[in-house]
Amino acid sequence: MSGLVTSSLALNFPPVRLEAADAVLYPAALDGANALFDRVMTAVDWKQEELTLYGRRIPQPRLSAWYGDAAYAYSGLHLEPRPWPPVLADLRRRCAEIAQAPFNSVLANLYRDGRDSMDWHSDDEASLGPAPVIASANLGTPRRFQLRRKDDKKTKIEISLGDGDVLVMGERCQVQWQHRVPKTQAAVGPRVNLTFRNVVRAPTRP
Repeated sequence: MSGLVTSSLALNFPPVRLEAADAVLYPAALDGANALFDRVMTAVDWKQEELTLYGRRIPQPRLSAWYGDAAYAYSGLHLEPRPWPPVLADLRRRCAEIAQAPFNSVLANLYRDGRDSMDWHSDDEASLGPAPVIASANLGTPRRFQLRRKDDKKTKIEISLGDGDVLVMGERCQVQWQHRVPKTQAAVGPRVNLTFRNVVRAPTRP
């Protein structure tokens, strides 16, 4: 998969390989994570979008924003890109270095507290190509992150994604697995998640 460690890549801790899911976790790979969290919180134009699920419009249980060089669409949303803020451009370069893959866009998600979540899904939209590599950068409060196989939903992997962690999901991950960030009743602070992607074709407008 993409995301293999190269000899020139400086890391704070050894990577953790999730071989079954074709993913690699790079713990604390983003230096100065506290300052990065503050910069991203200020730079991003956060918005609560509405999704179309089973014919109904419902508010996303989180805030989000789309930045980059290409439009994107999912769950009835069509997102036009905003220009790269310097902090997101810097993080794109770092995540591309870690993943050894190009990225031209990023979906920013803000989980304000434990009530905010992301349900089971795969980032397998046609605009990302047949086998996308995605880098997930995490800032702020750690949250549980779960994966499950599409063909056997009892087969699951759970990890904690903490401040400064980067998870690289390889080419088989979106094809064979789903992932989510579940709600929690624990008192948790805000968490920013940035999923860097490479859009290879324009999405179809709804």
